Amino acid sequence: MSTPDLASAHPAEVLYAGHHQWLRGWLHRRLGDSFTAADIAHDTFVRVLSKDVPPAIREPRALLTTIAQGLVLNLRRHQRIERAYLEILALQPDPQAPSPETQAILIETLVEIDRLLDGLGPKVRQAFLLSQLDGLRQAEIAERLGLSVPTIKRYIARALVQCSFA
Repeated sequence: MSTPDLASAHPAEVLYAGHHQWLRGWLHRRLGDSFTAADIAHDTFVRVLSKDVPPAIREPRALLTTIAQGLVLNLRRHQRIERAYLEILALQPDPQAPSPETQAILIETLVEIDRLLDGLGPKVRQAFLLSQLDGLRQAEIAERLGLSVPTIKRYIARALVQCSFA
């Protein structure tokens, strides 16, 4: 297979040809796993290709590492949520355990909810989770967090708006 003429190549091809191996190596050193590094390097370039690539990027490695770091953070968040879910699931009796397909859907849903709530402040997030997961009333949440009931109402409303916009 011949090497494409980079002078007439698309900017994304030039970026890929010039930096893919470097990015995979950088990710491999960071993650310690060549397969995950290859996946994230691939996903990084998919992200770049899904946007309009300017003809000349001043700092291509800075762009690629910024995108890759975001993908690594997403991967770690996903792994953290999956671990927590599987730990909870392991405590359930077998007849209550969902199928592997349902587990995968639930994990993806939890990751998405975590991403949605990530933009909220810690108190807003905590108030929302206490109301939705623990079933606490607003007065109980206010007492637990040391805040007023109207503040808790605003926090929960803000979290619900955040989730509904998604």
